[in-house]
Amino acid sequence: MSTADKMIAQCRKPSGFFGRLVLWNMNRHHSKLTDWGLSHVTIKKTDTILDVGCGGGRTISKLAAMASEGKVHGIDYSEDSVTAAHRNNTRWIDIGRVSIREGSVSEIPFDNGMFDVVTAIETHLFWPDLPNDFREIFRVLRPGGSVLVVSEIYRGGKHLEGVRKTIFEKHLAANMNLLTPEEHRQLLSHAGFSRVEIFEQLEKGWICATGKKLKLN
Repeated sequence: MSTADKMIAQCRKPSGFFGRLVLWNMNRHHSKLTDWGLSHVTIKKTDTILDVGCGGGRTISKLAAMASEGKVHGIDYSEDSVTAAHRNNTRWIDIGRVSIREGSVSEIPFDNGMFDVVTAIETHLFWPDLPNDFREIFRVLRPGGSVLVVSEIYRGGKHLEGVRKTIFEKHLAANMNLLTPEEHRQLLSHAGFSRVEIFEQLEKGWICATGKKLKLN
């Protein structure tokens, strides 16, 4: 297995020493991407939020600071990711503002209609069943709630040239979910979301998709 293949495998499910390095790098490398993505969704100070595929936990910390009177939950199916996220959010956990546990997006371990916002930063690339997994997110959102999906690579972006084109081709070979902007829109719409919007940062090659679960009449 090449170094690139090992890296993709560790991004999918970090484990061991190399996985811990990947998690540290994710926290550092994805910070600006996360800030850009979060600028496209409204976070209220009392919101209850779920971060799907929380990795090393940097996004959870950002969300806890934004929802200053709310609570943030994180799930990841990697045991090492959960451990790292716990370690990086000890102060929030100690005061009851953050909770992190193992869990899969395909069977989110929470009740219907529990969250005001669900975020997924650089994780839907690895989800096993996108239609089902977006329906799971729809299920756990409260009426009026929002979903935010962010990625630094996608199909059809103008950024796919040079080194990034090589990275993209490696991702394709690994059967990752590299979607066009329209495919993002369709998946969210088919899962039940309304007011779906797609945002692209063409210079950096980033994409962000948002949607709402409409309130019941």
